[in-house]
Amino acid sequence: MLFVSEIFGSLQGEGPKAGEPAVFLRLAFCNLKCSWCDTKYTWDWSTYDMAKEVRPMPLEEVEEAIRSYAIKHLVVTGGEPLLQAKRLEPLLRRLEGYYVEVETNGTVPPPPGLLGLVAQWNVSPKLGNSGNPFEARLKWPALRCFARLPNSYFKFVVVEPADLLEVDALVSELELPPCRVLLMPEGTAPEAIEGRMRWLKGEAARRGYHLSPRLHILLWGNARAR
Repeated sequence: MLFVSEIFGSLQGEGPKAGEPAVFLRLAFCNLKCSWCDTKYTWDWSTYDMAKEVRPMPLEEVEEAIRSYAIKHLVVTGGEPLLQAKRLEPLLRRLEGYYVEVETNGTVPPPPGLLGLVAQWNVSPKLGNSGNPFEARLKWPALRCFARLPNSYFKFVVVEPADLLEVDALVSELELPPCRVLLMPEGTAPEAIEGRMRWLKGEAARRGYHLSPRLHILLWGNARAR
């Protein structure tokens, strides 16, 4: 059984595979509370009704829903999907042949059972702009585990230029190759994304980092998949 928020087909909007068709499995629950989170319906039960937003689904049902799309690219996201890692592993074993991305906040170490099943880890450590306490958002043992994986990419949500000092410090501490670092503008409106991308592109180029869009926001705004 997995606790699911939604399953849908779309384009990957962020990270190294931005623009590629993918099936999204969004799992419920999160261990952080980001102020700018655009999927609060996966964890904020003061605003959303958990009974309406979370579906307990047998693995067979989840697999059937994923296979109903003629796409062999799966993005597992959340919330924080690794909170359900023990339930996720048997599902991914059923989906042999899929290119699997897992999007995580980097607070939970990558489970050994998933290492051979996940093609790409999209790790997004939260900066101070998220509003989470330092000790909650940065779990060094977990981050160092991800940093050692050659198929992990580190994506940082940037609000203002001062955030880049924090990014650079984390990149240095974790000894990350610049080619595996992505800067992504925060925003839930196309105008905000485009405005931040204009000044971020130069900062990324100077550091050898990549610039990640939020393609789904640019194409559809802050519309929720249904």
